[in-house]
Amino acid sequence: MSEIEGVHLSKSNFDLEMGRLIVIKQQPVMECALDILTELVKHKTVTLKAMGESIPTAVAVANVITENMLKESSKILDIAVDSENADGKYAFALVSIIKITISKTN
Repeated sequence: MSEIEGVHLSKSNFDLEMGRLIVIKQQPVMECALDILTELVKHKTVTLKAMGESIPTAVAVANVITENMLKESSKILDIAVDSENADGKYAFALVSIIKITISKTN
């Protein structure tokens, strides 16, 4: 994998039901999409997680995979948004989080 950080959640309900969780960081969209495509073929269901400024990359990757690469054989199962307290000098600052679950249908 290039710069995506794969986090396999062993012995959890998420791992059994949702496949593989991949944390997206800021990187080239096509490079990331190819890496995610490889994981999607292996695991059939992949969840992309991005925080803050990495959210547009995760959304673009999900769109490239479902609309271009696997147009007729994949779909977005779920999109969840959330926020959490940011580590930094402001205690009240929040960081946005998105999780996009993609499934390979064929």
